[in-house]
Amino acid sequence: MMTLDDPKMKPAPSELGGFHSALGYRQVSWEDGCAVIDLSLHADHLNLAGVVHGGVLSALLDIAMAQAGTYCPYPNRIRKAITLSMTITFTGQCSGGVIRVTGRKRAGGRRIYNCTGEVHDAAGNLLAISEGTFRTRTGSDQPEGVPV
Repeated sequence: MMTLDDPKMKPAPSELGGFHSALGYRQVSWEDGCAVIDLSLHADHLNLAGVVHGGVLSALLDIAMAQAGTYCPYPNRIRKAITLSMTITFTGQCSGGVIRVTGRKRAGGRRIYNCTGEVHDAAGNLLAISEGTFRTRTGSDQPEGVPV
């Protein structure tokens, strides 16, 4: 398992650039079959009602579930996937603090895999659940992935 203190830690989301950087999440852990990310909620993450926007939760679930099937143990390399389908059920609301998103790989073959995801607030309340189907991108179907 890779944790924040692990020297093999992959690039931080801010180093990936683009949307990953804009979300501002933090990688908590990442291992084969499971990925965990945290997000400290800020005003930019909230909707007009003052609670975390469903689009933020959706994006974080998409990222954590895709990661659950694309762990790469090799430094300076990464595996990538695309989302084929994803469903989300919103079960709670949160307007501040830290939320935790966990993605778990449930089944799959060489290129296509299925995952489940959950979002909890700091008190452990369930905010959303999700299921998704993903396909690894060319070059990412092997454990060594591609250069970052």
